[in-house]
Amino acid sequence: MLKGYLFLSISIICEVVATIMLKFSQGFTQLAPTIIVAIGYILAFYFLSHCLQYLPLSLAYAIWSGLGTIATVIIGIILWQEKFTWLTAFGISLIIGGVVLLNFSNNPERKKSALT
Repeated sequence: MLKGYLFLSISIICEVVATIMLKFSQGFTQLAPTIIVAIGYILAFYFLSHCLQYLPLSLAYAIWSGLGTIATVIIGIILWQEKFTWLTAFGISLIIGGVVLLNFSNNPERKKSALT
């Protein structure tokens, strides 16, 4: 299971780097960022596919997309001064809550201990 989370973490990092480079590629007109986008997404899906050997698809994909989205929002705020509003915070809270619920639904033992 730890291996699954390691692969998932690497996949998320690759996906976030690739997504950030999309902005720098300026519509794929800049060669270096465009190459990083392609390599980043290839690696992201490569490691995500390995992660799925250890983790349930519903959990892995929720974590992958959720944390990737949250990281992208935070980086957008830091690098490009994108707005952070209460709606942004609420949306991030919903993502985190959804991932937690999926984690409980995929781990019956943890679900039992949380309910007792």
